[in-house]
Amino acid sequence: MNGLNVLESAEFTACRQRAVDTLLAARGISGHWSGQLSSSALATATAVTALRLVDRHVHRDAIRRGVAWLINTQLPEGGWGDTPASLGNLSTTLLCWATLGAVADELTGNDSGGSDISDSIARAAVWISERTGDLKAARIAAALAEIYGKDRTFSVPILTLVVLCGRFGDPRDPAVWATVPQLPFELAALPQSWFRLVNMQVVSYALPALIAIGQVRHAHAARRGPVAFVRSLAVDQTLGTLAAIQPPNGGFLEATPLTSFVTMSLAGMGRADHAVARRGVTFLVHSQRDDGSWPIDTNLATWGTTLSVNALAAGGSLPAHLDAPARESIREWLLGQQWRDVHPYTGAAPGGWAWTNLPGGVPDADDTSGAVLTLARLERHESRAMPATVREAAAAGLRWLENLANRDGGMPTFCRGWGRLPFDTSCPDITAHFLRAVAMWSHVCHADVAANRAVAKARRYLASTQRQDGSWVPLWFGNEHHPTQENPVYGTAKVVLATGDVRGVAWLVRAMADDGGVGGGPGLAPSIEETAVTVEALAGFLCGGDGTAELRRQAAGAVEQGIHWLLSRTAGGRNFPTAPIGLYFAKLWYAEDLYPVVFTVAAFERAAAISASP
Repeated sequence: MNGLNVLESAEFTACRQRAVDTLLAARGISGHWSGQLSSSALATATAVTALRLVDRHVHRDAIRRGVAWLINTQLPEGGWGDTPASLGNLSTTLLCWATLGAVADELTGNDSGGSDISDSIARAAVWISERTGDLKAARIAAALAEIYGKDRTFSVPILTLVVLCGRFGDPRDPAVWATVPQLPFELAALPQSWFRLVNMQVVSYALPALIAIGQVRHAHAARRGPVAFVRSLAVDQTLGTLAAIQPPNGGFLEATPLTSFVTMSLAGMGRADHAVARRGVTFLVHSQRDDGSWPIDTNLATWGTTLSVNALAAGGSLPAHLDAPARESIREWLLGQQWRDVHPYTGAAPGGWAWTNLPGGVPDADDTSGAVLTLARLERHESRAMPATVREAAAAGLRWLENLANRDGGMPTFCRGWGRLPFDTSCPDITAHFLRAVAMWSHVCHADVAANRAVAKARRYLASTQRQDGSWVPLWFGNEHHPTQENPVYGTAKVVLATGDVRGVAWLVRAMADDGGVGGGPGLAPSIEETAVTVEALAGFLCGGDGTAELRRQAAGAVEQGIHWLLSRTAGGRNFPTAPIGLYFAKLWYAEDLYPVVFTVAAFERAAAISASP
């Protein structure tokens, strides 16, 4: 294929360069990318409640600024979404309603924006009642159970905050805890290797919440019978476990909500002076933004850096964008982020990478694949012999991934076979990322991966999870406008990049609107992120040699349309508005400033390589 007409245009050339320049300008002085996560109403509400329960007088200013931000970002219909650009949802609105209700009588008019707080609470109450029937505990608990099902990772913390804020009555009254399920925190006293063998009612990453929230409920509710007796015996030991897995900066997973839930639970049971609570407060105070809000997590630095390098390298011309010293700086930084010891939190073996360079990160499959892929990209352009440190790091990362794979061949996020809850089950997007990492590294090392059993099983897993229409559904990205909040566009694009699957290609072509824009699925409102990942996947397919002439013609037309749409939507590379398509823990939505830029660069670089393909 000789290329597409749009690729020869001055408009494309200029936009491509501006996008690259924007991405390079976002690189920090330390040489890597940290990005900027959206502010979160959910995170802000939980942080305000935690600080209030610890000491509302000492933290009065932080509470006041957080409350003002919540009031100012309430949606016109009365609810809140996870980001200011998100649709309202019950979980976040409940947290904000409870938090504002608890502080309403404690702040003066000037502290909370005058009479706005009363109006905000009233409008939120109406919004919630329209979806639950009323504001009674049983109705709210039932509504949350309908959303989260058997997964108590987030439904129980929400109910706990509402109770601690006094919205169901005096939290000192055991009766008001009746609607809060008792989490079996005593299980945290077992050896870590046993966790997968017992009925853990929260997903693997939420162990701190299991302990702290389980304990505050146990402390206040009626305690009778042998199980309650055993739990009482486990209090001190599990608090010790909680302290042992807390990062030195106090932030569990670098996550404001998780750290807040732990801190408020300890304060709510009269242990605000506990070392875990004190460190949690330090983390929360330091992570509040100037506008009064909190992000859902501190940063996605490792993830953002690997995405950025791989986007710049997508067309095979990484040295044109990053010179040798820059590549070396990134390589050394990335090597420094690999976990060399057993992780104290999840018990993960050495060899993996987390999403962040900060101490609260936990090794996971997606970031480990991204790091291994990035190391291979960086090595492809070096004339020197590959350093042993790079080879050993990549080999350790690949072994880590192969050992993580579930029996079905797919990749989970954190822990192999821990449970049946989402983040511990296999998912197509992470599995596809693993395949790309293996393929790129084998290309650099000229190794034969055809006999790699993990690769063969991963391919079979992807074949078994492809939907009848040709699409795949990812785990870590969604679309609020999709009927089931899924994002088959993202999932399918990532699998197509790894496999070149022709049915997936055909589905992506059909998902594109006539004007070239793509949303989370056919007919949904388009975004830069979703259009760009589609263009990148289709351009990657065109750079290969598979597919019928007709399918390649359709894919080329879609790439051309998608690029025109991106040229227009980004104002020629001058503007990159974000969309809340990222899914964080427990289906919490976020937007990341890097995503529209990174995905656009990857799309343009991959498309520019079409002309050089056979």
